[in-house]
Amino acid sequence: MGKRSSRRKNASMLDSDDDDTLSSSSTVMSDRTVPDVEESQGKVQGGGTKLLDEYVDALFEKRGSTREKALSAIVDAFTNKLQYQFVEKNCVTLLHPCLNSIKRGSSKEKSLASRAIGLLALTVGCENNAAEILEESIPPLSQALKSGLESTLSSVFECLAIVTFVGGNDPDVTERSMQIMWQIIHPKSGPNVSASKIAPAVLTAAISSWSFLLTTVSECKINSKSWQDSISYFSNLLDKDDRSIRIAAGEAIALIFEIGQLDKLSGEDRHSSDSPVHEGNNSQERYAYIQGLKGKILSQVRNLSVEAGGKGSTNKKDLGSQRNLFRDVVEFLEDGYCPQTSIKIGGDILYTSTWSQLIQLNFLKRFLGGGFPKHMQENELLHDVFEFTPKKRQASGGEQLLTSGQKRLFKSPNSVVNKARTQFLNKQRMLSQDRNAGHFAFCPGSEGA
Repeated sequence: MGKRSSRRKNASMLDSDDDDTLSSSSTVMSDRTVPDVEESQGKVQGGGTKLLDEYVDALFEKRGSTREKALSAIVDAFTNKLQYQFVEKNCVTLLHPCLNSIKRGSSKEKSLASRAIGLLALTVGCENNAAEILEESIPPLSQALKSGLESTLSSVFECLAIVTFVGGNDPDVTERSMQIMWQIIHPKSGPNVSASKIAPAVLTAAISSWSFLLTTVSECKINSKSWQDSISYFSNLLDKDDRSIRIAAGEAIALIFEIGQLDKLSGEDRHSSDSPVHEGNNSQERYAYIQGLKGKILSQVRNLSVEAGGKGSTNKKDLGSQRNLFRDVVEFLEDGYCPQTSIKIGGDILYTSTWSQLIQLNFLKRFLGGGFPKHMQENELLHDVFEFTPKKRQASGGEQLLTSGQKRLFKSPNSVVNKARTQFLNKQRMLSQDRNAGHFAFCPGSEGA
């Protein structure tokens, strides 16, 4: 009870506008509240939660540097170990001060808090708390994106993507987050959004986050005009000087074609030519425009797949990554073959066979960093997303190790697991039909999935 009362008191202090005013006694208390991160990290990773409790208490302190230090320790602890036991008891207790940090903290504090919330969502998995994390996070994250602080935007985009990926069981919820992102990616698409130039790193993070959420979409309710605008905008980004932007746009384009939305537009417009003349003319014009856009994109990706260098970064690794990506895109658009990849996780191999899986894998690898192998070995949410079962789990009967919340992953029809599995099967059917017909996306007679 004493700890809970202390948290309430400190929460009211945090809400004060006078965030930097401290007495000497509170300064001493703040310094004593947060243990040294490096000295205590091993103890937290070893399974104890006492230090995590101390870090959470420190998030209610008035001194910004104290909160930053606590958030850094929490991010490290959640990255390098699955904190199931702690989260089961303290999910909301950790969430609220992190949201306050996003609302009121420094740039560094906002970024750390965004990462902490994303890690919290990945640890919680698809249980009831995941939806609560999403709904509580949307307002402050949306406001942080509108604030335009460049140093925090990438972290905020990634956080919004993660909490929506885990907690967004309704397609409308996912679309809402994607629309928030799209208004930053393409400022003219939304009201009250600054049209100022977006830094390349931020735009890349925004596109990657948007694409990550698009991987969960099987039947998107976004209207046809929106899809046409998005593919056209990404096509324009393929001509940008920054190589990271071109790569992110290329992945988004491949994913849109994999889902079949652009072919669906073409099919709708082609069949609508039987409508009255005043409607049919517009539909036929749009059909011709989409076919022309497909041809333009194919020409662009072919050129980028063999680029000799000189445009964008001079880093040879970046150039190689671009060539490899766009070679895969060309092969996919021309022949319908998705890139087949594999990655070693401990003594196991994780395979991907669709653009959706590859984009999910790359996004989570970037977000988790050095903690990715640990999460892939132990995080049941990721096991189900990628249909990956480590051998040691098979040998130990991993099902018995699940919490009640994690077991819902296997039962809920709206879980990330079932959404991903349904989407994967739909895509496989689409690819099979196109291969049997002997053509793919750029055939005028192609039908969308």
